[in-house]
Amino acid sequence: MKLNLSVDQALSTTRSVRKRLDLTKPVPRAVIEECLELALQAPNGSNRNNWRWIVMDEPALIAKIGSLYKDVMDEIIDAKRAEQSNIPGTGHVLDAGFNFASRIGTAPALLIPLMKGRADGQTVPEQAGMWGSIVQAVWSFFLALRERGLGSVWTTISLYREKQIAELLGIPFEQHTQVGLFPIAYTVGTEFKRAWRKPVAEVMTYNKY
Repeated sequence: MKLNLSVDQALSTTRSVRKRLDLTKPVPRAVIEECLELALQAPNGSNRNNWRWIVMDEPALIAKIGSLYKDVMDEIIDAKRAEQSNIPGTGHVLDAGFNFASRIGTAPALLIPLMKGRADGQTVPEQAGMWGSIVQAVWSFFLALRERGLGSVWTTISLYREKQIAELLGIPFEQHTQVGLFPIAYTVGTEFKRAWRKPVAEVMTYNKY
């Protein structure tokens, strides 16, 4: 089922979805592959396609990854609350994040995009080229999910356990960098609103800082 959203609607209502993910409903591989096919059309450096995409849909494997994720969240949740205490809605967001950490291990599917090489020790231009050749593809994947009544949330907590996850999935650690860990699930309802953001006038200037 497609929602037939306009580009503007998709861009302004593609939310980070945690509590409203339906983790009981299977997601067909064909749907994931269709979304990824669209995501791969995103621009990337010199059109090298230096990416790999690992989709996990085996419940036992997802449970193991989820356990690693929750362990990290348990360790850092208090620090996160203190760090973000002045941001509107932070309490709600962190509560949702903590709740989600206990549920991610039951997601129908998880995605880990990989970029070739290690960002560690690279120069700023080299790092920018690496991240700038895959981040937009991941976001295109999110938009494709949204159009089909699915959702996800951009998480990087798993990167605290990147080496363990690499061993679990057989990823050559020295040859690839994990971009994050993204659940894939249908959403409970498909109506999402615009989120709070600072006004453009507060964050943009012309011609100087």
